[in-house]
Amino acid sequence: MLGNTKISSETIEKLPLASIIYDENFSIKMLNTKAQKAIQLNREIINHRKLAPLLKKAFATDIPLMKSFCCGDKAYQFFFSRISEKDKNYILVSINSSWPLQQDYERYKEESEDLKAIFESSYDVLYVSDHKGNTLRVSAACKHIWGVSEEQLVGKNVLDLEKEGVYQPSITRLVLENKKKISTVQSTKNNKRLLVVGTPIKNKQGEIIRVVNASRDITDISNLQQEIQQLKCLINEYQRELSKLQNDRKAPSSSLVYKSKKLEAAVKLAKRVAAVDSTVLILGETGVGKEVFANFIHEMSYRKNKPFIKINCSAIPENLLESELFGYEKGAFTGANREGKKGLLELANHGTLLLDEIGDMPLSLQIKLLRVIQERTLQRIGSTKAIHINVRFIAATHRDLAEAVDIGKFRQDLYYRLNVIPIHLPPLRERKEDILSLATHFLTTLNNKYHTSKTFNSTFTEKLTEYEWPGNIRELQNVVERSYVMSDSDDLTSETLAIALNETKKSKSVLVKEIMPLKECVEFAEKELLQMAFETCKTTVEMAKLLEVNQSTISRKIAKYNIR
Repeated sequence: MLGNTKISSETIEKLPLASIIYDENFSIKMLNTKAQKAIQLNREIINHRKLAPLLKKAFATDIPLMKSFCCGDKAYQFFFSRISEKDKNYILVSINSSWPLQQDYERYKEESEDLKAIFESSYDVLYVSDHKGNTLRVSAACKHIWGVSEEQLVGKNVLDLEKEGVYQPSITRLVLENKKKISTVQSTKNNKRLLVVGTPIKNKQGEIIRVVNASRDITDISNLQQEIQQLKCLINEYQRELSKLQNDRKAPSSSLVYKSKKLEAAVKLAKRVAAVDSTVLILGETGVGKEVFANFIHEMSYRKNKPFIKINCSAIPENLLESELFGYEKGAFTGANREGKKGLLELANHGTLLLDEIGDMPLSLQIKLLRVIQERTLQRIGSTKAIHINVRFIAATHRDLAEAVDIGKFRQDLYYRLNVIPIHLPPLRERKEDILSLATHFLTTLNNKYHTSKTFNSTFTEKLTEYEWPGNIRELQNVVERSYVMSDSDDLTSETLAIALNETKKSKSVLVKEIMPLKECVEFAEKELLQMAFETCKTTVEMAKLLEVNQSTISRKIAKYNIR
């Protein structure tokens, strides 16, 4: 027993902590085994200098006291309280020695400093609020992100800051309302955009005690995204424009440049006939654009996405024309492809076949072609198998087929088969209003191709329309290109055109400026004549007829003089 206090050694021994009872003279009156062991390990825990002020204070008040300090290599907690409210002569000191060692304390202190450094130096803004949304701590980056200092934020409720427009929305508010982690984009009053992740911190009972937000500035990313979106829109616009230009370029009407009423009538007829599969016969002089018209009809028809095959009946020798048209089986003749070959009629299946210069097709092939047109079947050379085809036929010629029928050079039955829808294309000299439009079109094409800006002088255009153009559009195109190349100036004049037209040929004379061997003079004149014929005619057959020599002679001379 201790004085009048009913406390025995058994009672103090049962206390969970090391316990010592001091009297009013600060002397130890009783202690339990735990305290004895603690004192044996560290005498500092009963250091009079440390405990006396605390004991004095404990005797002077009825309120329990607690004090923590290090004794040796350990940190202790001391609890000072009266034994009972009535007994004021004794103080019970309970000692908690479960605190970490000094080195652990220092380690915890260092870690705390590290965490503080990380908190302050983080690129993201770290924002800590309590369970009511009161701001407890904000990292230093808040000044840059929100334009307000840490001192202006700490202590304020997030709802008030949201109303003030510091940030919108409050992520802490959303976390507290939804009681879960929230990730969203936040706007600030200084026009920044933040990606904010709000995380609730809960106690063991599942109650939110803290909300920690990590905010990253994505303003630049957002701006880049906007720029990317703008670029995408711009690219889409360019793609639409490019697609439009490509469609315009593919559109058959873009390849037809005209102003004359005569050609307009032919164009209207071509548009009407394009809607059906009727066979078309295009008539007109060499160079008037029969192939262009045939392509126009094909592109206007429902077959436009199918093959458009062209064969020039006058440019292919008779012994090869049949195999080109009908194809052949393997081993059909000496020199044939081992695997055989599809003819142009097969290749044009479901599409359009243009038989250019049909008037020059040999009579032996005309009957075979007639059978194909009538029956829509063909047989390859060396085969007995019939192949069905679905082909739209367009024929073109510069010859008078009616006259050819009369003199026996063209089959009448084939003529009637081809002459279902005749379209006559007038020569350029009969539609002079188209000359300048076509010439301008050709010059624009050259300017675009070579990045120049050459133009026609008024004297050039005047002389251009006066010329008769025996070679029609093909000759016009060649003359414009020749004028473009030969002119050193961007202004094409009548002098340039005169040189390009080689008007000396009208006198049917060769200009010789110096004495030269006769053979050399003859070759010079021959080369000039061949060059003119080459630019005027479409094929070597035409050249041979124009110059009244054999086709083999023309081919040999072209190779000799390297005519291009």
